[in-house]
Amino acid sequence: MSNEQTTCRKSHHPAEVKKNLTNRLNRIEGQIRGIKRMVDEDVYCDDIITQLSATQSALNSVATILLDGHLKGCVKGRLEEGDEEILDELVVTISKLMRK
Repeated sequence: MSNEQTTCRKSHHPAEVKKNLTNRLNRIEGQIRGIKRMVDEDVYCDDIITQLSATQSALNSVATILLDGHLKGCVKGRLEEGDEEILDELVVTISKLMRK
């Protein structure tokens, strides 16, 4: 695969999936602002940690939706084209998701 192909790749999400992802990310953005406000206001640590956990869970949900689309679209398509390098990329991607 050429460097140009690597840097020019794009995802193609259906409109309803894109809207769902955008809505989820907007909520997460609000959660992050709320957490920052909690820190600024010296809210009890355990309460902040609870909000961080909820935000991480929301991020994991976004990642799951993206991974599902990636597997069913990008990975499937590239395998059908005979490009097995996508499997190595997928292992790296899953490893990134598993780091905590």
